[in-house]
Amino acid sequence: MDDTTVVITGGSSGIGAACVRAFASEGATVVACARETDAIETMAAEFETVEAVRADVRDEYDVERLMETAARLGGTIDVVVANAGINHGPPGQMNLAEEPYSRFDDTLRTNVRGVFTTIKEAVPHLSEGARLLVPSGSIAREAKPGMGAYAISKAGAEALVRGFATDIDQSVGIVDPGLVATEVTGGQGREAEDVAPMFLWAATDCPAADLDGQVVDLRTWKKATR
Repeated sequence: MDDTTVVITGGSSGIGAACVRAFASEGATVVACARETDAIETMAAEFETVEAVRADVRDEYDVERLMETAARLGGTIDVVVANAGINHGPPGQMNLAEEPYSRFDDTLRTNVRGVFTTIKEAVPHLSEGARLLVPSGSIAREAKPGMGAYAISKAGAEALVRGFATDIDQSVGIVDPGLVATEVTGGQGREAEDVAPMFLWAATDCPAADLDGQVVDLRTWKKATR
């Protein structure tokens, strides 16, 4: 992946950090962002090809600068992992009827508008065969009690993927790695490092027709790479 430029939002922890390491280990130029950059700057010190950028996906001007930085480094952007996301509360304990307006608004602003902004600002800089990956989970499609605004936001993010897939030439897809142990899931699930190769595969070897506007899940990845 020496000639590949990758942008990863929410790159300081969880799936984002694991993806930064995975893509950088393959030789890609990785531009990683987060609201707090200490963890990304540590990774940038480990890998010569990692660039740390402070950016908040809720701010379109931050994201515009992020994509411009990536384009200056690589000429074009080949892969985007729109990973930045939040969850205000313990999974299973967020009754939607009791969700505060402020928490609902911030969740959707980050997890839906943030994905919209990330893809929209990347579009002018994308290479012809670029791939845009949005992490999601079954909660977007199968309601479970106590998942509050988070579940709504994931359904919204998946709708954005389908919309962009019909409107731009590049492949835009949903990557569903199952439950992953991150701050968002309260530490439940498999380790992020174990699913980072799934994102590498989705960015490279997954057939474009299987990815574009679709959900690529753990079973699909395992079947394709066994």
